[in-house]
Amino acid sequence: MKKPELLVTPTSVEDIIPLINAGADAFIIGEEQFGLRLAGEFSREDVKISVTRAHEHGKKVYVAMNAIFHNEKVDDLADYIRFLSEVGADAIVFGDPAVLMVAREVAPDMVLHWNTETTATNWYTCNYWGRKGAKRAVLAREINMDAIVEMKENAEVELEVQVHGMTAMFQSKRSLIGNYFQFQGKTLEIENRKNHKSMFLHDKERENKYPIFEDANGTHIMSPNDICIIDELEEMIDANVDSFKIDGILKTPEYIIEVTRKYRKAIDLCVLDRDAYEEQKEGFLHEIEQIQPTNRPLDTGFFFKETVY
Repeated sequence: MKKPELLVTPTSVEDIIPLINAGADAFIIGEEQFGLRLAGEFSREDVKISVTRAHEHGKKVYVAMNAIFHNEKVDDLADYIRFLSEVGADAIVFGDPAVLMVAREVAPDMVLHWNTETTATNWYTCNYWGRKGAKRAVLAREINMDAIVEMKENAEVELEVQVHGMTAMFQSKRSLIGNYFQFQGKTLEIENRKNHKSMFLHDKERENKYPIFEDANGTHIMSPNDICIIDELEEMIDANVDSFKIDGILKTPEYIIEVTRKYRKAIDLCVLDRDAYEEQKEGFLHEIEQIQPTNRPLDTGFFFKETVY
């Protein structure tokens, strides 16, 4: 039985060493112009420093290039991919086939992870992208545990699953928040929107608050709850799922570090001493509940639900 990779999204380059000390095996970072819903903005210099620091400790850095690219952005891909190859990034996370095609031209040895958020729902699709050149598929958040295990049994590529954090429910390339403010005769500078963490859509009927923010990639509406399955890791570890992701978007560095530390302990215990994990897993969940923001209830997402859209 192998240990799954513990993949974390840092908010800044300063988080890399503390997260390594907390037990992270790999990181997803990037620039807003190329990547979607990042926990923090990483300049080219930040990427270079992050890769160096991670590699010094035997850890990996994946760079997000999973945005939706229009024609005017395609010409920027080659230069950025060359840069990532030169600094030694361990993989590029992509959704648009343009990234794959350009990478094969300018950095043919670059490892690619396919991630389109919602469409990795069967192993045929994962294997299709694997045969096109992807090493890993990032599974959709809307599939249940049985489907994940079945996909791992049939997949020809590595599989990554999000185990903690909020998930995206909606994205539009349109400036919906900006348009609303303009309708009211107000203005909201786009560079400030990505840092605005207090905007919500309020569903009074269900008493849910959906975080909503806007950046260069458009408008994003996030889930009202955070996934947390620190007490339900056994099936996916037994199935040899390759990577467990903690998504830290709209969270503080301190929160991400502490959650990483707790998942590190839970994963290690589940692999090395299953009986001890079974005894302590409710305690792991309780510990996360103690640091969870009061407006972000925990749930198990779709892991134990029938898949619906």
